[in-house]
Amino acid sequence: MEKFKSKIDLWLALLLIVIFGLALMQFAYDKNWIGFSFIFCVSSFIVHMFATTFYTIERDKLRIKCGFLIDFSIEIKNVKKISETFNVLSSPALSLDRLEILYGKYDTILISPKDKKRFIAAIKRINSEVEIVLKK
Repeated sequence: MEKFKSKIDLWLALLLIVIFGLALMQFAYDKNWIGFSFIFCVSSFIVHMFATTFYTIERDKLRIKCGFLIDFSIEIKNVKKISETFNVLSSPALSLDRLEILYGKYDTILISPKDKKRFIAAIKRINSEVEIVLKK
C-alpha cells in the first residue's frame, strides 16, 4: 500500500487561519459564546479535513479520503487519463495544483497529491495504458 498526502497551499491555510482566528477573537471579545462555539466547530471541521485528506493505492484500487465526508475507491484499471490542472472546483484537494483523473465513461475527480511524480508512477505500474498530460 502506498499513501500520498494532499499538497496544502500555504496561502489557503494562512487565509483560513486569519479569517477564522479573527472571527473567534471578535466573538470572544463580544462574549458571543454561541457565535464563538459555531466558528470553533467550523474551524475544527476544517482542521480535521486538512489532517485527513490523503490518497492510497492498494492492490488495484485508488482510495480517496477527505475527512468523514469523502471516502471512495476507483478501480485503477478504469483510469483513462491523468492531467495537471488548476481547476478551482470543489474537490478532495487542499491545493490548486491538482491532478484531474478521468475514469469510467465520463467521471472525473480532482486531487492534489504532494508527490505527483511518485503518484503517477504508482498508477502507471498498475495501469500502463493511462494517458498522462503534464504542463511544462
